[in-house]
Amino acid sequence: MEEKKLLDRGESIRRLSENTSDWDIVVIGGGATGLGIAVDAASRGLRTLLLEQSDFAKGTSSRSTKLVHGGVRYLAQGDIGLVYAALRERGLLLQNAPHVVSKQSFIIPCFSTWDLMKYGIGLKLYDWLSGRFSFGRSRLIRRNELRDHLPNLGRKKLKGGIEYFDGQFDDARLSVNLAQTSAEHGGVLINYFPVKSLIKKDGTIKGVVAIDSEDNNREYVIHAKSVINATGVFVDEILRMDIKESKPLVRPSQGVHLVFERSFLNSSSAVMIPKTADGRVLFAVPWQDHVLVGTTDTPLDKHSLEPRALDVEIDFILDTVKQYFTKAPSRKDVLSVYAGLRPLAAPDKDEESTKEISRDHKLIVSRSGLITITGGKWTTYRKMAEETVNKAAEVGKLEATKSNTRNLKIHGWLPSSQKISSSLYGSDAGKLMALTEENSSWSTPLHNNFSYTGAQVIWAVRHEMARTVEDVLARRLRLLFLDANAAIETAPRVAELMMQELGRNEEWKNQQVQQFTHLANQYLLKESFNKINLASNDKLYTLS
Repeated sequence: MEEKKLLDRGESIRRLSENTSDWDIVVIGGGATGLGIAVDAASRGLRTLLLEQSDFAKGTSSRSTKLVHGGVRYLAQGDIGLVYAALRERGLLLQNAPHVVSKQSFIIPCFSTWDLMKYGIGLKLYDWLSGRFSFGRSRLIRRNELRDHLPNLGRKKLKGGIEYFDGQFDDARLSVNLAQTSAEHGGVLINYFPVKSLIKKDGTIKGVVAIDSEDNNREYVIHAKSVINATGVFVDEILRMDIKESKPLVRPSQGVHLVFERSFLNSSSAVMIPKTADGRVLFAVPWQDHVLVGTTDTPLDKHSLEPRALDVEIDFILDTVKQYFTKAPSRKDVLSVYAGLRPLAAPDKDEESTKEISRDHKLIVSRSGLITITGGKWTTYRKMAEETVNKAAEVGKLEATKSNTRNLKIHGWLPSSQKISSSLYGSDAGKLMALTEENSSWSTPLHNNFSYTGAQVIWAVRHEMARTVEDVLARRLRLLFLDANAAIETAPRVAELMMQELGRNEEWKNQQVQQFTHLANQYLLKESFNKINLASNDKLYTLS
């Protein structure tokens, strides 16, 4: 008997075709917030449909710094309430998804006695705010001890450091697990299914019109009691479907990360540089046997599904790293560079700096009844989802039980003591490994420098709704984000496996390899990126 698929696009389309007029909630957007809403709503017993224009977590939600954190920088800004809430949510994430979330040591290097006192006291407050959800107590590290923790850290004027603890996770992997969790509770989720317009009756939103990108743009008219706009940096596009002259709610800010070999940091501890030349925070974080360094905070006046890093952002990161590490990497050492757009809730007045834009979220109900959720961050996705479903139940007059996601185990959950150190698949790891009994060749690594196997590609297609080579190499596996050249080399093999599993033809395979190669080249550093108009740091950067 064939095992039931966890995420099956064909089955989802079938269920939608059989029911286009009886949904409690339609969620537009398959990023962290939308997926969290789909979990919350479905677990309450609400008839839930989520529609994503591209792939789950294609945008911002797969391009984070991979941190589950309260936000030390927000504490310094005096936003105690935001930090307190995020620390609670951080603890719940570790509790409910320990196969994806783990504790991580961070060290703040200090170059004056004043910094040691300031950050030491501040992080004791951070410890206190975390309460019973503490990830570990902060402590002072003396200068000589730092040499053991961070051998590549510069010693000039170094007084010591402060170690504290936060969380780390795989954002795209958690996204897939959230989709699976919603599906397990009866939710229907479909990727590559963009919403084209909203249905209105007597000025009230009654549903959406959407198309299936994989089926010649076949149109579906879908009725629902509540419609939720959770599209991140694209919320304004949906709002304009409701009111053409709608005022923008989002001010996108771009964050860029550079990826290097693990030897650059040569430590299991991450480094937080609390104040750079322009007042930003910079992290160097060990992740999946590599090191992520970032991020930037660049306000933009345009946004897209595939943003590109600007030369000025890359130079800023490299220049800052040189000031703190004895063997600093250069452009030739960058294995991959990726950019993400934060959907920051725009202020009421025009501001030129994202430092003045709220990192908290906004929940808005239009006169038509359209519910829009924007802002926030990965760590607080669950709390945002709970508030949004509460509002949707109120607006749509839904019979909804109280949210139970505080203690809801995310798909793949395993007790921490049973976690397989090399796997993020949690309870699915054994089933994935069993695929090799079906075809022994699937156990062969896809690339000589990485442990990813063909079985993972098959699993991604069968159980995680992967539809393209990019879906697999960027999000189901993270190879594009770790080493873009290796991803390009791996693409033909992945396309071959997907062609066989999906029943595609050679033309599809070749087109997939070509499209992915073009995309992956954007993750490699060239002599010059796109032409840009740069103003001073407090002005907008305009992408051409």
